[in-house]
Amino acid sequence: MTRIPPRAPVKAALVLALALTAGVAVAPIQVVAQDKSVAAAPAKPNVSMCTGCHTIPGYQASFPRVYHVPKIGGQSVKYIENALMEYRKGERSHPTMTAIAAQLSDAQIAALAAYYGARGN
Repeated sequence: MTRIPPRAPVKAALVLALALTAGVAVAPIQVVAQDKSVAAAPAKPNVSMCTGCHTIPGYQASFPRVYHVPKIGGQSVKYIENALMEYRKGERSHPTMTAIAAQLSDAQIAALAAYYGARGN
């Protein structure tokens, strides 16, 4: 029969208490860190939706009519923001751009404009 030293249960309880205390102290820090990343996520630009048309030199779309698609890299940030806002409001008319802009928040529009404005040609 194995004899358990009288202090072993006390040590186990102490280790468990320290682990629980550490877990409680760490959890709020992890939640705050997660909240910051979630809050930053909407502003991160999803450039893939623009790349297929706006980065190809001389690209022309054929819907709803033949339309010259401008390169937006290096364009003025304010110009890109205004254009996307106008598409979202329906002040500019192009079915694809209107549909894309309608799904963007102000923060996403600002992030896309900053990304492409800083890109250059």
